[in-house]
Amino acid sequence: MSVRKPRPVFLNLLQIRFPVTAILSIAHRVTGVLLFLAMPFGIYLLGLSLQGPEGYARVVELFAYRGVRIAAALLLWAYVHHLLAGVRFLLLDVDVGIDIRQARVTAWATNLIGVAAFLMALGGWW
Repeated sequence: MSVRKPRPVFLNLLQIRFPVTAILSIAHRVTGVLLFLAMPFGIYLLGLSLQGPEGYARVVELFAYRGVRIAAALLLWAYVHHLLAGVRFLLLDVDVGIDIRQARVTAWATNLIGVAAFLMALGGWW
């Protein structure tokens, strides 16, 4: 009869050190949900901007608010990250970059490019 190891009684998720590939995977899921939830607002803004010059002016006026610009920059990060991570996962599906070293490098690159896009968007609006 084998001896079973005791299960952890208390598991603090904030103390677990995730590998970069796990962080990338979690962020890919979060950005997908974020983009899905932002879709109705994006459709509303597109419809408003297509109503004519007054509607377009209203959309431009909305982007004068700092909170809207930050939300747009966050959505740009979500889009870039989700796109790059999705391409990376598709390549992994066909065994490109499956080596652990390559997987870590591409995960870091995806995360850094997403953050750079976010910072460039913020810098362009201020």
